[in-house]
Amino acid sequence: RFHGTRGSMSIGESGGGLPPDILCWDEADILTDCQRVVERFHDPARHAMQRVALAPCSPFSVSMDLMRESATMARSLGVGLHTHLAENVEDIDYSLAQFGMRPGEYIEAVGWTGDDVWHAHCVQLDAGEIDLFARTGTGIAHCPCSNMRLASGIAPVRRMADAGMKIGLGVDGSASNDSGHMLNEARQAMLLQRVEQGGDAMTAREALALATRGGAAVLGRDDIGMLAPGYAADMAAFDRRSIDFAGSDWDPLASLLFCGPVKTNHTIINGRSVVENGQIVTLDMGHMLERHHAMAHHLMQASGHIG
Repeated sequence: RFHGTRGSMSIGESGGGLPPDILCWDEADILTDCQRVVERFHDPARHAMQRVALAPCSPFSVSMDLMRESATMARSLGVGLHTHLAENVEDIDYSLAQFGMRPGEYIEAVGWTGDDVWHAHCVQLDAGEIDLFARTGTGIAHCPCSNMRLASGIAPVRRMADAGMKIGLGVDGSASNDSGHMLNEARQAMLLQRVEQGGDAMTAREALALATRGGAAVLGRDDIGMLAPGYAADMAAFDRRSIDFAGSDWDPLASLLFCGPVKTNHTIINGRSVVENGQIVTLDMGHMLERHHAMAHHLMQASGHIG
């Protein structure tokens, strides 16, 4: 399923923001295009395969006005809201210096709490912010591999879960992860909590719940995330007869994390088979890889990394 987010950046480096000025848009143009994207691509139907959310990139790349206006538009159109928040200590410092508020206070001030909102990362939330998210039903996308790669810290996921927060898993992007392997993300989420809080801080089943039911809850979906009557026919099957799984019969489900890396043998999405015998069957993978390699080579040439 594709939950696309219409990103936006309006404050560039010359205005004290993070992105290059050339990537920034006028805020009126952003809002106009956000409405266009939602009206053209968002499918609100149950079991929908494609939905859209509005996603100003971060508090340090857009104005408070755009955050507020994006929230107003999203709610009038019935779509979700997403941004990056409290990813590292620099984010906290920026928020305090620029707004005189911590990130949690900021998002509350601009109307970005509620069960239609999810924030990526949230590594540096404090106890008060965790309570705010739990009380308001605000979700997060925990991205452990990206957080490790960028040395952002360890998100307090155990404390978040104990407080009743909605938590799903994300892989972030290829620039800060290099992999989109959701089972590996669940494994790292489990292991990171154990590093910080002890060997029983998170079980494999809890981590898998974040990757399935947790993600569905964060996206505001009550039609995916589990196998149950009325839910979409989304499922994955794994062949555990290989040597990788030897001796793991004590808990076959946990073995998907402890015996990794693991790849699905068969995947069905909304009743349609998309992976069979470990191979994607819905597109010409050879052609896609050839095109991808050519585009990557072109980028390296354009950036001067190769002649």
